[in-house]
Amino acid sequence: MQASAPPKLSMTQVLICGAMIVTLSMGIRHGFGLWLQPVTMDRQWSRETFAFALAVQNLMWGLAGPFAGMLADRFGAFRVLVGGALLYAAGLALMAVSASGLAFTGSAGVLLGMAQSGTTYAVVYGVIGRNVAPEKRSWAMGVAAAAGSFGQFLMVPVESWLIRTVGWQEALFLLGCLALAIMPLGFGLKEPQASGPKAAGQSIGQALREAFAYPSFRLLMAGYFVCGFQVVFIGVHMPSYLKDHGLPPEVATGALSLIGLFNVFGTYSAGLLGQRFPKRYILSAIYLLRSVAILAFLAAPPTAASVYAFSAVMGLLWLSTVPPTNAVIAQIFGVQYLSMLGGFVFFSHQVGSFLGVWLGGKLYDATGSYDVVWWISVALGLFAAVVNLPVREGAIARAAPQAA
Repeated sequence: MQASAPPKLSMTQVLICGAMIVTLSMGIRHGFGLWLQPVTMDRQWSRETFAFALAVQNLMWGLAGPFAGMLADRFGAFRVLVGGALLYAAGLALMAVSASGLAFTGSAGVLLGMAQSGTTYAVVYGVIGRNVAPEKRSWAMGVAAAAGSFGQFLMVPVESWLIRTVGWQEALFLLGCLALAIMPLGFGLKEPQASGPKAAGQSIGQALREAFAYPSFRLLMAGYFVCGFQVVFIGVHMPSYLKDHGLPPEVATGALSLIGLFNVFGTYSAGLLGQRFPKRYILSAIYLLRSVAILAFLAAPPTAASVYAFSAVMGLLWLSTVPPTNAVIAQIFGVQYLSMLGGFVFFSHQVGSFLGVWLGGKLYDATGSYDVVWWISVALGLFAAVVNLPVREGAIARAAPQAA
């Protein structure tokens, strides 16, 4: 007997709840760079100690992502979101009381990385993919990504204000309480289960072998590696880079907020354009324009005006890679294992994030400057612009249905 198809969730419900979840999860993490100086000064740590913990966070997010995706595909997103919210609150609270570099890496790195894997794009996009019609899927993913950008715009000034008014430790406790709001929002993404025996389809192993054997999947992973390197290096280290150049802290706060504000438009536009143009061209253009923007920023005098102009341009390009990348994965492989496959591509993103944030601190301590990492970012952007061009977006040809 065939499984009866479960009723789909309302697209409006999925988008509202998914967008609010991503707003909270991404909004909280986007401000972590604001803690670099107060934490290192209070604890008497080097910048590398702080940077290494956030590098581990990004790597752990990537490592846990495929498993969070597997669990969400198998047992539903709601359970994964509840677990992720609890880990998020615990990680923020322990980050506030960590008195050693090792403890800080365990809380800010391991726990928060695992929490983010269960509360961000891979899990939410799986629900979107299964409940939004294919012709609207890229647009819907753009809406969710834009919500994450709005979270950055909204939360960075709030986090900066909390640090100034109640202190960096108390600010983390308050954010931990806020992260728990992800749990009730997760009810809106609770999908009904199919009744009857499960319909035949790919197993997890078959889906993974198929994806990793497909060149376009590997090219998407290579491009996403670059995305992670660039955005996390800038997000974490730009506040300190600006202070080193004599600019006041409010410029850094304004820069991160502008990135979040303009990314609302960038990610939404990328999702919308993905419905009309080949997504590989959109991705290639984004990476090329990032390199051009960084070159222009390095060439301009370090003033508030140049920082704000750079932030606005980078904001348009910041997470705009997310909707087309995930939409291509769904287009090629279908939506049955979208959360899991998206998690593996995101793992590559987070390996890049690890290197971006860690090398930023490592090379700064070694050279007294961030210049080398900026130039690495430029070169990687050109590389990503090239590797996305050969991606094939059509549905993969399968010789015959595969047994479960």
